[in-house]
Amino acid sequence: MNQGVTRRWPIAFSSNAFIQFSLRDCARELMRVGYDAIEVLADVPHAYPGSLPPDGGFAIRREIEEIGLRVSNVNAFMLRALGTIHHPSWIEPDPLERSKRLRHTLDCIKLTKDLGASTLSTEPGGPLPLGVSRETALDWFADGLAAVLPAAEAAGVKLLVEPEPGLLIETSAQIAEFLPRFSSPALGVNFDVGHFFCVGEDPAVLVRTLARWIHHVHLEDIAADRRHYHLVPGRGAIDFDAVFEALRAIAYEGFLTVEVYPEYRNPTDAAADSLAYLRRFLER
Repeated sequence: MNQGVTRRWPIAFSSNAFIQFSLRDCARELMRVGYDAIEVLADVPHAYPGSLPPDGGFAIRREIEEIGLRVSNVNAFMLRALGTIHHPSWIEPDPLERSKRLRHTLDCIKLTKDLGASTLSTEPGGPLPLGVSRETALDWFADGLAAVLPAAEAAGVKLLVEPEPGLLIETSAQIAEFLPRFSSPALGVNFDVGHFFCVGEDPAVLVRTLARWIHHVHLEDIAADRRHYHLVPGRGAIDFDAVFEALRAIAYEGFLTVEVYPEYRNPTDAAADSLAYLRRFLER
C-alpha cells in the first residue's frame, strides 16, 4: 500500500483502460497516481495467457511488486485474443467454441495463482444466442463452471461471475438463483456496482443481499438514464455514500477496483479523478 495513507479498503484500477500502454507502464502510472493495486487484464494487449511463456505470470508479478503494487483481481471477462469482448462465451452453440472459453479460464486460474492474486472474474455466461433457450444456456454455463471449479479449488482461487446488462445473468435474482447449483467454495460474485444500477436495482441494497458471495468489487458510475456506459466515479447518479455504508455493514475486506475502460484515451487522468473522488470513502 502507498506509504502514509491509511485506507479501509485497498483500492485498485483495472488495466483494461490502459490498452494503449504496456502493463508495466500502466502499473507505473497507477503507482504514481496513488493506487494500492492493479487489476490485470488477462487478454491482449496485457496478459493473455496464450501469449505468455510458462513463467510469464511470475515475471509480471515481480514487475508489479517491484513497482510497489499488488494484483487485486484477474479480469478474465474479455477475450479479444480469440474473438471479441464476449465471444467465445460459455454458452456458444458450438461446443468447440465453448471449450475455448473453458480452456482460457483454466489458464487464467493458473495466471491468477502465479500473480499472487486470489480472485478472477468471468462473464455471466455470455449473450444468449438466437434459437437457444435460457434454460439450455444456463445448463451449458453450469457445465462449464463445474469443469473448471476443481482447478480453482486446488489453486486457492475464487472464480467470480460478474452479472452484466444484456447477458445471460443480469440481475441479483438471477445470480442468487444460479449460484446454489454449486457447492464449491471457489465460486462467488464479482460485484459490479454500475451493472446492477443499469438493470434498475439499488447496489447498496444488493451488497447486503449478496454479501456471502461477494469477493471482489468493481466501481464505476452510471448516468441517471442507467445506460450501460462506465463513467468516472462522481460523474453519474450512483449513491456511493450508500454503497460504502453497505460495504462497511457487511464487513467487506477485499479489494475495490475502479473499472472505467471507456477512458482509454486518457486513462491516467481518469484514474486520478476516480481516486480523488473515492478518497472520502476509502480513508479513515
